Amino acid sequence: MPHSNRIRVALDAMGGDFAPGETVRGAVLAARRGDIEVILTGPLSVLEEELSKYDDYRSLPIHCVDAKEVIKEGEPPSLVIRGRRDASIAVAARLVKSGEADVLVGAGNSGATGVSAMHYIGMIEGMDRPAIGGIFGSFAPGVMMMDLGANVDCKPHHLVAFAAAGCVFVEKFLNISNPSVGLLSTGAERGKGNEVVKDAYRLLENSGLNFIGNIEGGEVLSGRANVIICDGFVGNVILKFYEGIGAHAKVYIERKLKWCPPLRSMAGDIFDRLFPIERISYEGEEAGGGILWGVDGIARVAHGSCKAPEILHAILGAKNAFEADVVSALRSKLLQFKAEGAL
Repeated sequence: MPHSNRIRVALDAMGGDFAPGETVRGAVLAARRGDIEVILTGPLSVLEEELSKYDDYRSLPIHCVDAKEVIKEGEPPSLVIRGRRDASIAVAARLVKSGEADVLVGAGNSGATGVSAMHYIGMIEGMDRPAIGGIFGSFAPGVMMMDLGANVDCKPHHLVAFAAAGCVFVEKFLNISNPSVGLLSTGAERGKGNEVVKDAYRLLENSGLNFIGNIEGGEVLSGRANVIICDGFVGNVILKFYEGIGAHAKVYIERKLKWCPPLRSMAGDIFDRLFPIERISYEGEEAGGGILWGVDGIARVAHGSCKAPEILHAILGAKNAFEADVVSALRSKLLQFKAEGAL
């Protein structure tokens, strides 16, 4: 039986570019902490071979559950409910549904992780689509955005539900009470944006949230809005742009200083140490990043390129979300919205 103080993590050991080696190593790092029990899903022979590389694994709170199939990157996510119900991510999700695990973590096919979470764990009433939010790291520490790519086509009520989830995110992980909510649009005026944004504006006005109206792209990092709401198409484009700025800015600086090689080298080193944008993918991994908001349980999507340290961070992020009881907090907020007619 698991120790009462341990969070039980169902980890898809076969998900990710470097699975199962790095995924299992991340699980070992997590289990060595003592407060986490990891349940690995995947072919038993593969998992046992990987675990045998660690002398202490038999004394660690790590268990394996057989899953003979894998959903690979690029394959249809619907395979987890049609044809490959025994895929490693589906088996991990069912462990959460049955109460044998507390949280789900997957670093493989993100769509398959989302479908598994929705189908096997279920959704909170009032939020029929999961959303992914994330912070902008040390460059804008009090700002988060939702959705970052889970939903590319949204209706107005979806954006309102994202706002509810975003407020829970900021309250629980950034310790900001009554966070300001901004709707990303093409202009600050009330009538700006497409029809979805205009209709969402009207709903947000009556939501009871601290809605400050539209904000433009140039204000994203300003801190004016703690919670920035947009559809996943826009959010993912902004995220990828933000992730790429650091590398391009470094190249620009080095090119400008090519006349002085010593200064150019020094500037490059300083940039790597001080400029946070390039680390946005992994900054804040323990602060709610990658959680599928709206799922009736904690489901965490990790980057496909994760290696062991990032797998550990994803596990810790899921653990923190479970301990913060974000599911209950979001459920309460959505019920309040429904009672007040905001959804």
